[in-house]
Amino acid sequence: MLLNVSYNNKKIKNTIDEEVGKPFSWKERIQSGGIGSSKLIITEASIQIHNLLILDNNRNICNIEMRPKGILVGFRSLLESYVLVIPYYKLSLYKGKAEEYSIYRDNYFIKIEAKTKDKATHQFMNKVMKAKAKATPTRLEDL
Repeated sequence: MLLNVSYNNKKIKNTIDEEVGKPFSWKERIQSGGIGSSKLIITEASIQIHNLLILDNNRNICNIEMRPKGILVGFRSLLESYVLVIPYYKLSLYKGKAEEYSIYRDNYFIKIEAKTKDKATHQFMNKVMKAKAKATPTRLEDL
């Protein structure tokens, strides 16, 4: 789900918390070695996101924040901040071309640049995949 988070709206905050969980505590953030990505360059996006990104002439960048039950992909357009809320059970992450990751949720997607020399991006994406694997039940009894 794509949400405008520019303004402090309790209803939107509660919706995000229900979908992907509350933010990690400081202790959990330090123990996990960080929960946020660096700036990621957007190479392609679904039509809904693309229509927001073309409104200004700035470079299209995003960042990813990990939550207990999913991730938040945040980006800006004009003076507004948007977030794509993706629970782990709806997250599809692909390493496409040698220098690109694709992040999907239903009919939304964002493709980000990941050069081979950019070790931090690759390590962060591995961390996301491990968190998704840990959060996804493997047996019917776990549901």
